Amino acid sequence: MLIIAVTFTIKPEHINSFRAAMLKNASTSLAEEDGCLTFDVCEAKEGEVIFLYERYTDSNAFDLHLRAPHFLEFDKLVTPWIRAKQVDRYSLISEE
Repeated sequence: MLIIAVTFTIKPEHINSFRAAMLKNASTSLAEEDGCLTFDVCEAKEGEVIFLYERYTDSNAFDLHLRAPHFLEFDKLVTPWIRAKQVDRYSLISEE
């Protein structure tokens, strides 16, 4: 099981637009990608930091996500709105 943790810092003037686009991306990923098992979108209290917790069956499933048309469209749309982005990969070691 592959865990992806992403932390975005969003430019303040784009918070609402980013939030809406991210929620759509998460929903589409869960609906259309068999290998996407969890896609949680979390927001820090101050609102400029968005944290994602994603679970994929394996690295191949995540690679398919990165090539999915909905993700590519999302990424192109939101890239100018992002101040900083950090992506970390983990292997799930606890029992499910």
